[in-house]
Amino acid sequence: MSSGIDADIALDAAVVLSLGMTRLLGHGAGLAGRGAEALAALAAGRAEARAAALAEVRTHERALRETVERNARIAALAETRAKIGAEVPLPGRLDPAERSAAELTAWCAATDPVLDEAERRLSEHLAAQVGAQIFDVPAEGLAAGVRDGSPPPRAADVREHLERIMVRLLPDAGEAERRAVAEAARLLAGAATPADAEGVLQEVRLRIQEANRRTRERREEERRLAAERDAAEQAEAERRYVLDSITAAFEDMGYEVQAGFETLTAEDGTVTLTKGAWPDHSVRMRVDDAAHVRASMVRERPAESEDDRRVDVEREREWCEAFEAARERLAGEGIRSDVAWRLEPGVRELPVSAEARQTRGRAAQRERSRERHK
Repeated sequence: MSSGIDADIALDAAVVLSLGMTRLLGHGAGLAGRGAEALAALAAGRAEARAAALAEVRTHERALRETVERNARIAALAETRAKIGAEVPLPGRLDPAERSAAELTAWCAATDPVLDEAERRLSEHLAAQVGAQIFDVPAEGLAAGVRDGSPPPRAADVREHLERIMVRLLPDAGEAERRAVAEAARLLAGAATPADAEGVLQEVRLRIQEANRRTRERREEERRLAAERDAAEQAEAERRYVLDSITAAFEDMGYEVQAGFETLTAEDGTVTLTKGAWPDHSVRMRVDDAAHVRASMVRERPAESEDDRRVDVEREREWCEAFEAARERLAGEGIRSDVAWRLEPGVRELPVSAEARQTRGRAAQRERSRERHK
């Protein structure tokens, strides 16, 4: 082992999935029950039990995500319903807490057709609104015909045709997209011949296609942003799990974690481990994104004798043994660490902590200042 290390961290799938579940459920830190069972089976070497528990975690986590997606769709349709003033029933959102994977999957399956029907009815309501705005107002073109006596297009036929086209407009199309479609549809009021009406309807079709394209792009962008937020929240949950586990492991072995790992939210992400029997030594540790651990022992004051250097090596060996013990414990909690680089005890002189160097530097400056003023 070594007094200087760089280790890569890999979290067990049970930890990753369980942390995702606790986030989706809105709970605090901790593992869901099945994830804990999978880790216990892993620690006990029970491969079949672990595989079964892990499969159940995966199933439950997938069901949770599908439930969250349906809840988000319900919220979006409710917002659309309020905007266009439609009276369309929607299912209530489901709280997935304390629900089994089977219950969540069954709810999603039953909810999907209800949401499809609600979306269809919202589109119909929007189409009827536009039709009413156009045809409930006297229109010269549709009523009067043209000078050569040819019959005008029948308003009922045009309105029916328009509404068949309008139901293709996605109900959550933005205000600008709906306005563009409505502006084209209003041109029907001035259509004096069937050919004129067909030309306007074709323009309405094109604008609906464009509106739907933009709406799908917006939906995709919202999904992308949601996925980025989810990934960032998952990474933070994994980082916090690693930090809490490392903190507990070293504290149980008699170390003090100065200021707690909360300091890892600061810019450099570095913490200090100390012990009461180490007046001149400490360990600086850094955890990066729950993926890497870097640690090295430092001195609080320069070594001044061979005896100091002998103590350095003893402290380094003690730290190495503690690190190996911590690795074994963390492995049982689903945190595997592979040492990528190490420096053996006694290979190099221990560096002096930056704080100590700064203190010595200020003291030297004061001494030089006193010398100048004598």
